[in-house]
Amino acid sequence: MIYEKLIKPILFKKDAEQAHEWALKLASLTNRSRLLQEFISRVFRNSDSGLEQELFGLTFPNPIGLAAGFDKNGTTPRAMQALGFGFVEVGSITAKPSSGNPRPRAFRIPEDHSLINRMGLNNEGADRITERLSNLNLDIPLGVNIAKTNDPSIHGDAALQDYLYSYVKAQPVADYITVNISCPNTGEGKTFESPQALHDLLETLEPAKEDRKPTLIKFTVDIDKPALKKLITICENFGISGYVASNTSSVREGLNTPNPILDSIGNGGISGRAIQKRSTQVVRWIREIAGKEKPIIGVGGIDSPEAALEKLEAGADLLQLYTGLVYKGPGLVRSIKKKLTSVNSK
Repeated sequence: MIYEKLIKPILFKKDAEQAHEWALKLASLTNRSRLLQEFISRVFRNSDSGLEQELFGLTFPNPIGLAAGFDKNGTTPRAMQALGFGFVEVGSITAKPSSGNPRPRAFRIPEDHSLINRMGLNNEGADRITERLSNLNLDIPLGVNIAKTNDPSIHGDAALQDYLYSYVKAQPVADYITVNISCPNTGEGKTFESPQALHDLLETLEPAKEDRKPTLIKFTVDIDKPALKKLITICENFGISGYVASNTSSVREGLNTPNPILDSIGNGGISGRAIQKRSTQVVRWIREIAGKEKPIIGVGGIDSPEAALEKLEAGADLLQLYTGLVYKGPGLVRSIKKKLTSVNSK
């Protein structure tokens, strides 16, 4: 309530990326201060009683995680733990540093409780980020999301080796690794979602090797069931540990935001409530295709306890938040956990 009444109006006077940078600086400061972490924990955390679960060999104290995209450079995991998250995913990280696409590149569309971004995978690079993550000592699982460096000159086998570099660098510091095959916000606009491209990528990464950390694949929301089935079949053949559904959308249909505003924003991926139903449908499809035992992380439009329950009922085991935090604030984590605890106790 304090966030929505007092803090959000101030943040929304800044453009979306400036507000994100402000929030990131505050979280990074908390990440470096044990005193601030203890204060934040007392204010925001509530009990995880009854919410703990084991998935791909990891213990998650609760199913609410921070989605990739908020903390690209791994500067806030301890702060997110203090807020009550059950796990954190940083990134996307890429083999080489990248400044991303030109600004402005992040936009709010409040009529849809959503965001549009074309950040372009800006990050400090795998070497620097994995070094930063090497001494975290978190009490919750840490995921590292990897993608291909945003550079159109890197293609073919070089693109595969680019992925492999980040994948290998993440192994010592990550509890699990998410391979982002579906990010549309790169200079060349290409993804690894064709069956052959995905096959070649997984053949290069070798996720089933004995020393590999649990590896998940993140899909786009803009996919139909037959195409998804082909990709999951490939993933299963390579021993993928689980799936994340879903990434942002390039589709602009059915939005409440007027078309002139959308046209003025330009291209980019939509996240938030605008993709809630479609991302839930992708979760449901993955559950049907991959079976009852395969772990699924549901992400996309979770901005209320009811939206969280919808994802879980569709088949998700874990959840991730990002855009919902922009509109509802950090108290959203607490409210979802409170609802889940109430449901589980019945």
